[in-house]
Amino acid sequence: QVQLVESGGGLVQAGGSLRVSCTASGRTFSSYAMAWFRQAPGNEHEFVGAISRSDEITYYADSVKGRFTISRDNAKNTVYLQMNSLKSEDTAVYYCAANRAAITTHWDDYMYWGQGTQVTVSS
Repeated sequence: QVQLVESGGGLVQAGGSLRVSCTASGRTFSSYAMAWFRQAPGNEHEFVGAISRSDEITYYADSVKGRFTISRDNAKNTVYLQMNSLKSEDTAVYYCAANRAAITTHWDDYMYWGQGTQVTVSS
């Protein structure tokens, strides 16, 4: 069992930056590909980006490519999402997710999810 806890969300002005983190319990964090999803009110979970188990591969949604960066520190059991040039449409609850298999963009393919952290971008 893996428990994921997100942190670092908050209120930021458009054009600003924010970094959210996700820390996992357990000693097998490096066995999991990690992803970030987001959900705005009334919308489905939207894939944001993902990173492979040993961080050699990252993959991003077109909507965030060039603005967001995913990284991980396996020694700290933590994955990060650095968000730059934020826009009002980035406002959502951000979730991290873990998957033993390869990177996938589908919420239901993941095995574990965090409780989410709110990111609000004011225009």
